[in-house]
Amino acid sequence: MNNKLKLGLPKGSLEEATYTLFKKAGFRITTASRSFYPSVDDEELEIILFRPQEMSRYVEDAIIDAGLTGYDWVMENRSKVIEINALTYSKQTNRPVRWVLAVHNDSPFKSVKDLEGKKIVTELVNATKDYLEKHGVTADVEFSWGATEAKPPKLADAIVEATETGSSLRANNLRIVDTVLTSTTRFIANRQSWADPWKKNKLENISLLLTGAIAAEDKVGLKMNVAEKDLDKILKLLPALKNPTVAPLSTKGWFDVETIIDEKVVRALIPELKRAGASGIIEYPLNKVID
Repeated sequence: MNNKLKLGLPKGSLEEATYTLFKKAGFRITTASRSFYPSVDDEELEIILFRPQEMSRYVEDAIIDAGLTGYDWVMENRSKVIEINALTYSKQTNRPVRWVLAVHNDSPFKSVKDLEGKKIVTELVNATKDYLEKHGVTADVEFSWGATEAKPPKLADAIVEATETGSSLRANNLRIVDTVLTSTTRFIANRQSWADPWKKNKLENISLLLTGAIAAEDKVGLKMNVAEKDLDKILKLLPALKNPTVAPLSTKGWFDVETIIDEKVVRALIPELKRAGASGIIEYPLNKVID
């Protein structure tokens, strides 16, 4: 019997970032234009593309075994699913997406309490209602079909909208009042698939590889040759996930030093290493870092 796992991936703005992440994790995904059924170099996987907004419903209803979608849409759909892992990646940055309550810059509203009896528009209707209930506020929450940021102050008193950087809100003369929900991408499965030993093992393997790929995104490998007399100086300069690997070379009195470091420090570190006596310095990219 050929085992097969049906996996939903997000269609839309997160699509390319997801393909890139899976490539680093070891899965090559290819898709034709307008196709919702990409191919993948893993015979045990069948991939289907869905909008993130509806993914958790298809997972919960066992139409697919598992999928990647935002925590925001799991909460919005009130889906009862197994959360395998949180995956911190997104279309613009690796920061979580914030759904924020925002008003026009000229608005008198300073807090959620000021919106009692007012009109709020958003795509995230259920989650917004839950937020208002938590704060004891009753307001008219209306679904927005798009162009949400353009609606205050004439068509709505406030909006609840997703933002990564806040630049779009500022461009539309909007001011953030509060954070309604913070969301990252979640790897989710339905209860039936999670109870299947083969599927659970497959899902855990995919989760491990994806997590390793994300952990590697801001890191690089660094290796160099170091004379014994300079070894202590070099080791003191090197930050590392663990202790650097030091191995003797065939040339007596010389060592190969290798480590993994944050990419942001490399630009300043390499000249220091060179001045401290390192030679043959090689920086290389990483696909996965798995503890």
